[in-house]
Amino acid sequence: MSLADYLAKNYLTADPPSQKKSKKRKRNAVEESSVTIADDDTLGWEKPPTNPDDDDDPTTVYSTTTSFRKSKQNNWQSLAAGPSADTAAADAIIASASAEHTARQAAADDAPQVEDSDGVLKMQSGAHAGLQTAEQVTAAIERKRVEERRKMREAEREAGAEAKETIYRDASGRIINVAMKRAEARKKEEEAARKEREEAEAGKGDVQRAMKEARRREVEEARYLTVGRSVDDVEMNEMLKGEERWNDPAAGFVEAKRGGKSVTGKPLYQGAAAPNRYGIRPGHRWDGVDRSNGFEKEYFTARNRKENLKKMEYAWGMDD
Repeated sequence: MSLADYLAKNYLTADPPSQKKSKKRKRNAVEESSVTIADDDTLGWEKPPTNPDDDDDPTTVYSTTTSFRKSKQNNWQSLAAGPSADTAAADAIIASASAEHTARQAAADDAPQVEDSDGVLKMQSGAHAGLQTAEQVTAAIERKRVEERRKMREAEREAGAEAKETIYRDASGRIINVAMKRAEARKKEEEAARKEREEAEAGKGDVQRAMKEARRREVEEARYLTVGRSVDDVEMNEMLKGEERWNDPAAGFVEAKRGGKSVTGKPLYQGAAAPNRYGIRPGHRWDGVDRSNGFEKEYFTARNRKENLKKMEYAWGMDD
Protein backbone atom coordinates (compact mmCIF):
# COMPACT_ATOMS: atom_id res chain seq x y z
CA MET A 1 0.00 0.00 0.00
CA SER A 2 1.36 3.29 -0.97
CA LEU A 3 1.66 6.35 1.33
CA ALA A 4 -1.04 8.26 -0.52
CA ASP A 5 -3.56 5.40 -0.19
CA TYR A 6 -2.78 5.08 3.49
CA LEU A 7 -3.35 8.78 4.17
CA ALA A 8 -6.56 8.82 2.17
CA LYS A 9 -7.94 5.84 3.97
CA ASN A 10 -7.10 6.83 7.56
CA TYR A 11 -7.16 10.67 7.59
CA LEU A 12 -9.33 11.92 4.71
CA THR A 13 -13.16 11.64 4.88
CA ALA A 14 -15.64 12.48 2.10
CA ASP A 15 -19.00 14.23 2.65
CA PRO A 16 -22.12 12.17 2.30
CA PRO A 17 -24.16 12.59 -0.91
CA SER A 18 -27.18 14.09 0.89
CA GLN A 19 -25.14 16.97 2.38
CA LYS A 20 -23.58 17.78 -0.97
CA LYS A 21 -26.97 18.09 -2.59
CA SER A 22 -28.42 20.30 0.16
CA LYS A 23 -25.44 22.69 0.04
CA LYS A 24 -25.69 22.93 -3.71
CA ARG A 25 -29.43 23.60 -3.53
CA LYS A 26 -28.95 26.32 -0.91
CA ARG A 27 -26.22 27.99 -2.96
CA ASN A 28 -28.36 27.94 -6.09
CA ALA A 29 -31.32 29.41 -4.19
CA VAL A 30 -29.25 32.32 -2.98
CA GLU A 31 -27.94 33.00 -6.47
CA GLU A 32 -31.37 32.80 -8.10
CA SER A 33 -33.16 35.13 -5.62
CA SER A 34 -30.86 38.13 -6.36
CA VAL A 35 -32.28 40.21 -3.50
CA THR A 36 -30.96 43.82 -3.45
CA ILE A 37 -30.95 45.73 -0.16
CA ALA A 38 -31.12 49.49 -0.79
CA ASP A 39 -30.04 52.08 1.75
CA ASP A 40 -32.78 54.40 3.05
CA ASP A 41 -30.53 57.44 2.51
CA THR A 42 -29.95 56.81 -1.18
CA LEU A 43 -30.74 59.73 -3.50
CA GLY A 44 -31.77 57.58 -6.44
CA TRP A 45 -28.78 58.46 -8.64
CA GLU A 46 -27.42 55.14 -9.84
CA LYS A 47 -25.89 53.99 -13.05
CA PRO A 48 -27.68 51.08 -14.61
CA PRO A 49 -25.71 47.97 -15.44
CA THR A 50 -24.30 48.39 -18.90
CA ASN A 51 -21.60 46.93 -21.00
CA PRO A 52 -18.28 47.33 -19.16
CA ASP A 53 -16.61 48.25 -22.45
CA ASP A 54 -18.98 51.19 -23.02
CA ASP A 55 -17.97 54.21 -20.84
CA ASP A 56 -20.04 56.85 -22.65
CA ASP A 57 -23.52 55.70 -21.53
CA PRO A 58 -25.53 58.46 -19.77
CA THR A 59 -26.49 58.21 -16.12
CA THR A 60 -30.06 57.13 -15.57
CA VAL A 61 -32.12 58.17 -12.53
CA TYR A 62 -33.94 55.36 -10.77
CA SER A 63 -36.49 55.99 -8.09
CA THR A 64 -36.92 53.46 -5.35
CA THR A 65 -40.22 54.84 -4.11
CA THR A 66 -43.41 52.89 -4.67
CA SER A 67 -45.83 55.36 -3.20
CA PHE A 68 -47.62 55.81 -6.53
CA ARG A 69 -48.63 52.14 -6.43
CA LYS A 70 -50.13 52.45 -2.98
CA SER A 71 -52.09 55.62 -3.72
CA LYS A 72 -55.73 54.96 -4.51
CA GLN A 73 -56.63 58.59 -5.30
CA ASN A 74 -56.82 59.81 -8.89
CA ASN A 75 -54.38 62.73 -9.39
CA TRP A 76 -55.56 63.65 -12.88
CA GLN A 77 -57.21 67.07 -13.22
CA SER A 78 -59.81 67.96 -15.79
CA LEU A 79 -59.30 71.26 -17.70
CA ALA A 80 -62.21 73.37 -18.87
CA ALA A 81 -62.97 73.30 -22.53
CA GLY A 82 -61.48 76.22 -24.52
CA PRO A 83 -58.57 78.61 -23.74
CA SER A 84 -58.49 80.55 -20.47
CA ALA A 85 -58.44 84.37 -20.09
CA ASP A 86 -54.65 84.51 -19.49
CA THR A 87 -53.95 82.42 -22.56
CA ALA A 88 -56.14 84.68 -24.67
CA ALA A 89 -54.38 87.82 -23.38
CA ALA A 90 -50.98 86.31 -24.09
CA ASP A 91 -52.02 85.36 -27.61
CA ALA A 92 -53.31 88.91 -28.19
CA ILE A 93 -49.99 90.44 -27.04
CA ILE A 94 -48.00 88.10 -29.29
CA ALA A 95 -50.22 88.89 -32.26
CA SER A 96 -49.89 92.65 -31.63
CA ALA A 97 -46.09 92.48 -31.41
CA SER A 98 -45.91 90.43 -34.59
CA ALA A 99 -48.12 92.91 -36.45
CA GLU A 100 -46.04 95.86 -35.23
CA HIS A 101 -42.81 94.19 -36.31
CA THR A 102 -44.27 93.45 -39.74
CA ALA A 103 -45.47 97.05 -40.13
CA ARG A 104 -42.04 98.42 -39.13
CA GLN A 105 -40.30 96.23 -41.69
CA ALA A 106 -42.75 97.33 -44.37
CA ALA A 107 -42.22 101.01 -43.48
CA ALA A 108 -38.42 100.57 -43.61
CA ASP A 109 -38.66 98.92 -47.01
CA ASP A 110 -40.96 101.63 -48.37
CA ALA A 111 -38.98 104.57 -46.88
CA PRO A 112 -37.72 107.06 -49.47
CA GLN A 113 -34.03 107.09 -50.21
CA VAL A 114 -32.10 110.28 -49.48
CA GLU A 115 -30.89 111.91 -52.65
CA ASP A 116 -29.29 115.27 -53.32
CA SER A 117 -30.25 117.81 -55.95
CA ASP A 118 -28.40 115.82 -58.63
CA GLY A 119 -30.38 112.68 -57.87
CA VAL A 120 -27.39 110.83 -56.41
CA LEU A 121 -28.01 108.46 -53.50
CA LYS A 122 -26.49 109.66 -50.21
CA MET A 123 -25.47 107.56 -47.23
CA GLN A 124 -26.07 108.38 -43.57
CA SER A 125 -22.60 109.95 -43.17
CA GLY A 126 -23.40 112.44 -45.94
CA ALA A 127 -21.15 110.90 -48.58
CA HIS A 128 -22.49 109.80 -51.94
CA ALA A 129 -22.86 106.12 -52.68
CA GLY A 130 -20.65 104.61 -55.32
CA LEU A 131 -17.04 104.85 -56.37
CA GLN A 132 -15.40 108.20 -55.55
CA THR A 133 -12.15 109.68 -54.29
CA ALA A 134 -11.20 110.36 -50.67
CA GLU A 135 -11.38 114.13 -51.22
CA GLN A 136 -14.96 113.87 -52.45
CA VAL A 137 -15.98 111.76 -49.44
CA THR A 138 -14.32 114.21 -47.01
CA ALA A 139 -15.98 117.19 -48.67
CA ALA A 140 -19.42 115.55 -48.54
CA ILE A 141 -19.05 114.68 -44.84
CA GLU A 142 -17.92 118.23 -44.05
CA ARG A 143 -20.92 119.69 -45.91
CA LYS A 144 -23.27 117.53 -43.85
CA ARG A 145 -21.54 118.57 -40.61
CA VAL A 146 -21.89 122.25 -41.49
CA GLU A 147 -25.56 121.76 -42.35
CA GLU A 148 -26.22 120.01 -39.04
CA ARG A 149 -24.54 122.84 -37.11
CA ARG A 150 -26.62 125.41 -38.97
CA LYS A 151 -29.84 123.58 -38.13
CA MET A 152 -28.78 123.31 -34.48
CA ARG A 153 -28.13 127.06 -34.28
CA GLU A 154 -31.52 127.77 -35.82
CA ALA A 155 -33.20 125.47 -33.30
CA GLU A 156 -31.42 127.21 -30.43
CA ARG A 157 -32.39 130.59 -31.81
CA GLU A 158 -36.03 129.52 -32.04
CA ALA A 159 -35.99 128.09 -28.51
CA GLY A 160 -34.46 131.28 -27.15
CA ALA A 161 -31.77 131.92 -24.58
CA GLU A 162 -33.96 130.56 -21.77
CA ALA A 163 -33.68 127.04 -23.18
CA LYS A 164 -29.96 126.84 -22.35
CA GLU A 165 -29.91 129.01 -19.23
CA THR A 166 -29.34 127.05 -16.03
CA ILE A 167 -31.78 127.76 -13.21
CA TYR A 168 -30.18 128.09 -9.78
CA ARG A 169 -32.08 127.91 -6.49
CA ASP A 170 -31.17 128.67 -2.91
CA ALA A 171 -31.76 126.46 0.13
CA SER A 172 -35.40 127.55 0.39
CA GLY A 173 -36.12 126.74 -3.27
CA ARG A 174 -36.37 130.30 -4.57
CA ILE A 175 -34.93 131.01 -8.01
CA ILE A 176 -31.64 132.92 -7.96
CA ASN A 177 -31.21 135.64 -10.57
CA VAL A 178 -27.77 134.79 -11.93
CA ALA A 179 -27.43 138.02 -13.91
CA MET A 180 -28.16 140.11 -10.82
CA LYS A 181 -25.72 138.12 -8.72
CA ARG A 182 -23.02 138.57 -11.34
CA ALA A 183 -23.68 142.30 -11.50
CA GLU A 184 -23.45 142.54 -7.71
CA ALA A 185 -20.19 140.59 -7.66
CA ARG A 186 -18.77 142.80 -10.44
CA LYS A 187 -19.84 145.93 -8.54
CA LYS A 188 -18.14 144.69 -5.37
CA GLU A 189 -14.91 144.02 -7.27
CA GLU A 190 -14.96 147.48 -8.81
CA GLU A 191 -15.62 149.07 -5.41
CA ALA A 192 -12.74 147.15 -3.83
CA ALA A 193 -10.41 148.19 -6.67
CA ARG A 194 -11.49 151.83 -6.31
CA LYS A 195 -10.83 151.82 -2.56
CA GLU A 196 -7.42 150.25 -3.15
CA ARG A 197 -6.53 152.99 -5.65
CA GLU A 198 -7.73 155.70 -3.27
CA GLU A 199 -5.67 154.27 -0.42
CA ALA A 200 -2.58 154.08 -2.63
CA GLU A 201 -3.17 157.67 -3.78
CA ALA A 202 -3.72 158.89 -0.22
CA GLY A 203 -0.37 157.41 0.81
CA LYS A 204 1.45 159.61 -1.66
CA GLY A 205 2.62 163.14 -0.90
CA ASP A 206 1.97 166.35 -2.77
CA VAL A 207 5.36 166.20 -4.48
CA GLN A 208 4.74 162.64 -5.72
CA ARG A 209 1.38 163.65 -7.13
CA ALA A 210 2.94 166.68 -8.84
CA MET A 211 5.70 164.50 -10.31
CA LYS A 212 3.13 161.99 -11.55
CA GLU A 213 1.14 164.74 -13.22
CA ALA A 214 4.29 166.18 -14.78
CA ARG A 215 5.22 162.71 -16.06
CA ARG A 216 1.78 162.31 -17.59
CA ARG A 217 2.11 165.65 -19.41
CA GLU A 218 5.53 164.65 -20.68
CA VAL A 219 4.16 161.42 -22.12
CA GLU A 220 1.36 163.32 -23.86
CA GLU A 221 3.77 165.93 -25.27
CA ALA A 222 6.24 163.27 -26.38
CA ARG A 223 3.97 162.52 -29.34
CA TYR A 224 4.86 165.88 -30.86
CA LEU A 225 8.62 165.72 -30.20
CA THR A 226 11.15 165.14 -32.95
CA VAL A 227 13.14 161.97 -33.22
CA GLY A 228 16.51 163.58 -32.43
CA ARG A 229 17.17 166.03 -29.60
CA SER A 230 20.36 168.13 -29.59
CA VAL A 231 22.01 170.35 -27.00
CA ASP A 232 20.11 173.32 -28.36
CA ASP A 233 16.73 171.84 -27.38
CA VAL A 234 15.04 174.49 -25.28
CA GLU A 235 12.65 172.18 -23.43
CA MET A 236 15.38 169.74 -22.45
CA ASN A 237 17.60 172.55 -21.18
CA GLU A 238 14.78 174.02 -19.11
CA MET A 239 14.10 170.60 -17.57
CA LEU A 240 17.74 170.11 -16.66
CA LYS A 241 17.92 173.59 -15.15
CA GLY A 242 14.87 172.92 -13.03
CA GLU A 243 16.34 169.80 -11.34
CA GLU A 244 17.39 170.31 -7.72
CA ARG A 245 20.76 169.00 -6.49
CA TRP A 246 21.76 169.12 -2.87
CA ASN A 247 25.39 170.07 -3.64
CA ASP A 248 24.57 172.66 -6.29
CA PRO A 249 26.28 175.94 -5.34
CA ALA A 250 23.89 177.92 -7.54
CA ALA A 251 20.76 176.45 -6.01
CA GLY A 252 20.18 179.69 -4.12
CA PHE A 253 19.93 181.64 -7.32
CA VAL A 254 17.37 179.20 -8.71
CA GLU A 255 15.27 179.40 -5.57
CA ALA A 256 15.45 183.18 -5.64
CA LYS A 257 14.30 183.05 -9.24
CA ARG A 258 11.38 180.85 -8.30
CA GLY A 259 10.46 183.12 -5.46
CA GLY A 260 11.11 180.50 -2.75
CA LYS A 261 8.27 178.13 -3.74
CA SER A 262 8.21 174.37 -3.94
CA VAL A 263 7.13 172.16 -6.83
CA THR A 264 3.57 172.27 -5.57
CA GLY A 265 3.66 176.08 -5.42
CA LYS A 266 3.80 176.36 -1.63
CA PRO A 267 6.34 178.82 -0.04
CA LEU A 268 9.56 177.41 1.42
CA TYR A 269 11.84 178.33 4.32
CA GLN A 270 14.31 180.99 3.22
CA GLY A 271 17.09 180.20 5.70
CA ALA A 272 19.68 177.41 5.80
CA ALA A 273 18.42 173.89 6.57
CA ALA A 274 20.05 170.48 6.93
CA PRO A 275 19.55 168.23 3.90
CA ASN A 276 17.58 164.96 4.02
CA ARG A 277 17.36 161.78 1.95
CA TYR A 278 14.36 162.93 -0.06
CA GLY A 279 15.58 166.44 -0.87
CA ILE A 280 12.52 168.04 0.74
CA ARG A 281 13.02 171.53 2.08
CA PRO A 282 11.13 172.76 5.14
CA GLY A 283 8.10 174.96 4.77
CA HIS A 284 8.01 178.68 5.40
CA ARG A 285 6.53 178.16 8.89
CA TRP A 286 9.59 176.29 10.26
CA ASP A 287 11.29 178.09 13.13
CA GLY A 288 14.77 176.71 12.39
CA VAL A 289 14.92 174.22 15.31
CA ASP A 290 15.92 170.63 14.41
CA ARG A 291 13.63 168.37 16.41
CA SER A 292 14.63 165.07 14.72
CA ASN A 293 16.55 162.17 16.35
CA GLY A 294 19.62 162.81 14.20
CA PHE A 295 19.03 159.89 11.82
CA GLU A 296 19.48 161.99 8.68
CA LYS A 297 22.84 163.30 9.92
CA GLU A 298 24.06 159.76 10.72
CA TYR A 299 22.82 158.57 7.35
CA PHE A 300 24.82 161.12 5.40
CA THR A 301 27.87 160.56 7.62
CA ALA A 302 27.82 156.79 6.99
CA ARG A 303 27.34 157.26 3.27
CA ASN A 304 30.19 159.74 3.03
CA ARG A 305 32.47 157.43 5.06
CA LYS A 306 31.71 154.54 2.71
CA GLU A 307 32.47 156.64 -0.35
CA ASN A 308 35.74 157.87 1.20
CA LEU A 309 36.86 154.33 2.02
CA LYS A 310 36.14 153.20 -1.53
CA LYS A 311 38.22 156.03 -2.93
CA MET A 312 41.11 155.32 -0.54
CA GLU A 313 41.11 151.60 -1.41
CA TYR A 314 41.24 152.45 -5.08
CA ALA A 315 44.10 154.89 -4.51
CA TRP A 316 46.09 152.31 -2.48
CA GLY A 317 45.52 149.72 -5.16
CA MET A 318 46.90 152.05 -7.80
CA ASP A 319 50.01 152.78 -5.69
CA ASP A 320 50.88 149.10 -5.41
